[in-house]
Amino acid sequence: MLDKISLLLVIIGAINWALIGVFQFDLVAYLFGGQSAVVSRIVYTLVGAAGLWCISMLFEERSRARE
Repeated sequence: MLDKISLLLVIIGAINWALIGVFQFDLVAYLFGGQSAVVSRIVYTLVGAAGLWCISMLFEERSRARE
C-alpha cells in the first residue's frame, strides 16, 4: 500500500515538474497558495519523501514488486 501511495505522489511530482518545464506553471503552488505556503511545502516534502521511498523499490526482489 505504501508503495502505491509513494508511486502516486512521485507521479504527481513528475506532472508538476513537467508543467513547470513546459508552461512555467507550478500547479502545487497555484492550488495551495504559493511555493512558500505551509501546505505547498508539506506537499513538496511528501513528494520528496515518496521519491526516496521509491528508490528502495529499485532494489526489491522482482516477486514482491508484482504484489
